[in-house]
Amino acid sequence: MTDTRVDTMVRPQGAVVLDGVHKTYDRGAVPVHALRGVSLSLPAGELVVVLGPSGSGKTTLLNVIGGIDSPTDGSIRVDGEDIGRYDEHRLTEYRRRTVGFVFQFFNLVPTLTALENVALIAELTGGAGNARRMLEQVGLEDRLDHFPAALSGGEQQRVAVARALSKRPRLLLCDEPTGALDLETGRSVLGLLRQLNREEGLTTILVTHNSAIAAMADRVVRMRSGELVSSEPVESPIDADEVSW
Repeated sequence: MTDTRVDTMVRPQGAVVLDGVHKTYDRGAVPVHALRGVSLSLPAGELVVVLGPSGSGKTTLLNVIGGIDSPTDGSIRVDGEDIGRYDEHRLTEYRRRTVGFVFQFFNLVPTLTALENVALIAELTGGAGNARRMLEQVGLEDRLDHFPAALSGGEQQRVAVARALSKRPRLLLCDEPTGALDLETGRSVLGLLRQLNREEGLTTILVTHNSAIAAMADRVVRMRSGELVSSEPVESPIDADEVSW
C-alpha cells in the first residue's frame, strides 16, 4: 500500500489529508466497520477517482470528507483544518461554503427552472448573482428557463454541477455522477468535470464503481472492505471522450 501518512508540508487550497480514519456504524449486535484506519493524502487541484465494489467504503469516504458524516476516530484535514473537530455549526458552514456535491440522481426541484434551481442554492450560500454565470459555464445558457422535465439527463446533471459550483467551493465531491447516464452523455459530463478541474484548479473527488473512468483521473484511489488498497497517480490521463464502458 502507498505510504500516505500526514506530513507537515504547506498545501494550497483544496488539499485533503486523512490520518487513521475509522467509521463504525452501530447496526445492533454487530457493528459495521465502513472505514478501517484510512490514511490518505490528496494534493489540491487533482481530479481523483475512488474505485471499489459496493460496500467497499468509497461513499462513506466521500461523506466524511464532505462533512455529511463524522469519523469515529482519526482526523480529516482540509487545507490544514481538522473538520472532524468542528461543532455542528461549523460543519454546516463547511458543507455550505467549502464543498460542492454532485450525486447520481440530480435532485433538482421539479417546479423550478434550471436558473431557479441554481439561484436557490446560490442565495442560500451567499453566491447570489452567480446562477446565470454558472449555467453559462456548463453550456446551458439557452436552457435557463426550462424545467427539469424538459431537460435531458445530461442537461439535468449539468444543472446539478452548476448548482454545486454556485457557492464557489474548494472541493467538488461527485458520487456516481454518470451512473444514470448513457455513454455519450456520461462522457459529456466527465468532460465538463475535467474542464472545470483544470480551468478552476478545483479539487475534484469522483466516486464510482466504473473502473473505465479511472483512466482520465490524475490519481486513482482503490478501496476494499473499508480499507485503502492503493492511492496512485496516473501518468498520462486520457481525455473524457476516450473513456468507454
